[in-house]
Amino acid sequence: MPMLLMGNEAIARGAMEAGIHVATSYPGTPASEIMATLMRYAPETGIYCEWSVNEKVAVEIAAGASYAGARALVSMKQMGLNVAADAVMSLAYIGVQGGLVLVVADDPGPHSSQTEQDTRLFARFAGLPVLDPSCPREAYAMTKYAFALSETLNLPVIVRPTTRVSHACQDVEVGTIPPQSPVPGFRKDPRWVIMPSLAARQHVWLNKQQQRAAAEFAASPFNSLRQAGSIGVITSGASYYYVTEALDRLGVQLSLLKIGTPYPLPEEPVKEFLAGLTRVLVVEEQEPVVEDQAIRLAWRHGLPVALSGKHDGHLPREGEFNVATVTAALRRFLALGQESPAPALPAPPPLPTRPPLFCAGCPHRGSFYAFKQAARGQEVIFSGDIGCYTLGAAPPLNAMDTCLCMGASLGLAQGLARVQPGTRLVAFIGDSTFFHAGLPPLVNAVHQQTPLVVVVLDNETTAMTGHQSHPGLASRPGERMVDIARVARACGVETILTADPLDLEQAIAVARQALASPGPALVIFRHPCPQVAKPAGRYQVNQDTCISCRTCIEELGCPALAPAGDRVVIDATCTGCGLCARVCPAAAIEEVV
Repeated sequence: MPMLLMGNEAIARGAMEAGIHVATSYPGTPASEIMATLMRYAPETGIYCEWSVNEKVAVEIAAGASYAGARALVSMKQMGLNVAADAVMSLAYIGVQGGLVLVVADDPGPHSSQTEQDTRLFARFAGLPVLDPSCPREAYAMTKYAFALSETLNLPVIVRPTTRVSHACQDVEVGTIPPQSPVPGFRKDPRWVIMPSLAARQHVWLNKQQQRAAAEFAASPFNSLRQAGSIGVITSGASYYYVTEALDRLGVQLSLLKIGTPYPLPEEPVKEFLAGLTRVLVVEEQEPVVEDQAIRLAWRHGLPVALSGKHDGHLPREGEFNVATVTAALRRFLALGQESPAPALPAPPPLPTRPPLFCAGCPHRGSFYAFKQAARGQEVIFSGDIGCYTLGAAPPLNAMDTCLCMGASLGLAQGLARVQPGTRLVAFIGDSTFFHAGLPPLVNAVHQQTPLVVVVLDNETTAMTGHQSHPGLASRPGERMVDIARVARACGVETILTADPLDLEQAIAVARQALASPGPALVIFRHPCPQVAKPAGRYQVNQDTCISCRTCIEELGCPALAPAGDRVVIDATCTGCGLCARVCPAAAIEEVV
């Protein structure tokens, strides 16, 4: 039966058809739709689905299910693998029982990430096999295959879609979702306890399993070979389609090897391909994972073939590829010269500038504004974190001086406090991020009695990645809300203050009180995200009393506020938060009745 599926939906479908029992995740673009799809089908499939507190916990839960013989899937973005790394590295030594698949969506570009890291390098580092889908149809097939491969090798298997594969749509011929099979159950065995002596033995086993994986991949249907002359291209992932389209554009026939199993490299098909060629271009996004392995293979077997790619500058190691990038690289590689310039066309009009701004009615705008007002006349450093509230760094708020990674706002602030004792430190962190990575540094701040103000921006959702749940909510039956204030109090925080950031007077007063506190203080600014809450109404500008000072625009940067000649108007995107009315010096902004 054909279904039009997004790549992430295709991965979820493949996992359901593989008969998974457990699925865990922490939201992160471009992977979020995998768990969202599984949750949609959970009531009818009986699959246990969970947004876990972070990626490490997600992997550990899935590993526990696998130890009992259940099939389990964990999904995350590439940076989530950093959080999960401790568990994943040890799991590679321990091995698994039921099939365990890690779907790690990479983000070349990057479109919504702090790094462009390549998960294939992590797979090589961990000694785990990795599959690299080129399209949603292949992502579906690879996911189903990955569970069987995991059980054959007794290893976790990584499926690595990239943004274009995760978010592209394609007709996929799907099968049926089987009923839940019984789980064999956990059998006690010393193999599950990773003592140093066991780790030493298992390292030998892990290296042998990589050889087994390479042998399995040698016959994989995800690798295809086409011979057409003495010059060729090896490609992997989404780049395969860029290569085929580029060759069509150039009207060139070359030998082509598509690698869907980039690590460990399937030696026999690659050796067969290279043996009859004189020159080969390796086209893969990000790091030269396939290229490095192909170079070593050619050297070991004495193959007289010249390999090009990233090491000789034909292709970059940074950024996302497209057809134009690959076409230009093939032109250079084949010495075809520059493409004839197209007839000059009139220059298009300039696109309107779109500065990064919070949504209309976003409570984070009030949170940052309140602390900026409360900090006037003081030396204050604002450390920020990962989420849509990172936009607090942009004008006109300019209320974020650092941003590193999930939970780092608290750690960076503590480091700054040790070397700048006269400076007040304010660490902003989101509600979901607080549970994900904020608790250990909060405990550290209490233990060390660091004079720090922690501001939890609680908009009652994980907004940046698609409004997923987190432990501060009880979104489904069986879940219990974990109260942020009670957690902080249990950690030893004595000063805990709460306010609605859109009640500006109250929010500024709370911010001033927190800044005056000598020890670690915690402020919870709670107001629901306007994308999930019902609009409170809307406001309008009384043009008779507006004095054209534009304080509302220049102080807040709300996209619902716009200049109209020498006055200001409020458009239909207004959600009725009323923040502009509270900063207007002429009281010219009124609620629409």
